[in-house]
Amino acid sequence: MESLDQIVLLQKHSKVSFSDKIQDFGFKDLRAGKARILQVNLGYMCNQTCHHCHVDAGPTRTEKMSREHLEKCLEILKSENISSLDITGGAPEMHPHFRWFAESAAKICDEVIVRSNLTFIVQNKITRSLVEFFKTNKLRIISSLPCYTQENVDKQRGIGVYEQSIEALKLLNECGYGKVEDLILDLVYNPGGASLSGDQRALEQDYKRILGEEHGLVFNQLFTITNMPISRFLDFLVATDQLDAYMNKLIESFNPSTLGGLMCSDTISVDWQGRLFDCDFNQMLAMPIQQSGSLDSYDSNTLMGRRILTASHCFGCTAGAGSSCQGSLN
Repeated sequence: MESLDQIVLLQKHSKVSFSDKIQDFGFKDLRAGKARILQVNLGYMCNQTCHHCHVDAGPTRTEKMSREHLEKCLEILKSENISSLDITGGAPEMHPHFRWFAESAAKICDEVIVRSNLTFIVQNKITRSLVEFFKTNKLRIISSLPCYTQENVDKQRGIGVYEQSIEALKLLNECGYGKVEDLILDLVYNPGGASLSGDQRALEQDYKRILGEEHGLVFNQLFTITNMPISRFLDFLVATDQLDAYMNKLIESFNPSTLGGLMCSDTISVDWQGRLFDCDFNQMLAMPIQQSGSLDSYDSNTLMGRRILTASHCFGCTAGAGSSCQGSLN
């Protein structure tokens, strides 16, 4: 489904617009502050095809960021004194320049995050060496594991994914991740269907207890992230006739206290073509930042204070405890 078609469909199935909703709570619009995080999508190639993927990534996707754009990202990180680089995809490790880019960024930023699906790093001897590479450069690993049970993970992400994920987590633990202070390993939970996440703290306790008892695994934090009604998950909602119910659930669960901590307030999202967006979700809906809209025209003075583009999908970030790339907001 084309990006514009998705936006129109979500508006059609929303009983109130997001802009009207926030105005009810005294917000004329949402404004960005200083960029603290540069989130860079290296491309859409992935070794998995997850049902909930808002990026629509998979093995047949060939889009990838050019070396020129990667170099520009490094220039911006240094010149703008941005403290955190968030590398995502697809499976970002599959990009041919991933190691060079992550290693270079680690010398510039306070923190380099890699959003790993876990399974790619256990494919062969070469990919397994990524674990030592992560450790050497002290990269923070945020890994998708949508449940602590094999049945639920394989249902959402594919047969065999749970077993491979556990294998990867064991390799990371053996290397010190989740155990040593500067080797951070976080996990990501997202619901298996059209529901909101449970309490993040309670789920984290369950994850730590069950993964510890059954597999001897440890990790730092669990992040709960709401399934966004775009791309494959939107297709699922339409196919199962749950779109109206899900949008109503998001709208009825709107939490105004989340507005001050939304990830779009301090993040610039960059797509594989070097275009700038308020967030990763706007990127997937082709809603670019209008001011300084590309890496080549990056201007921090113009970007700070800009009006953030919103639409009905934004109810996903403001429902319940809120949702961001770093988990719940409350």
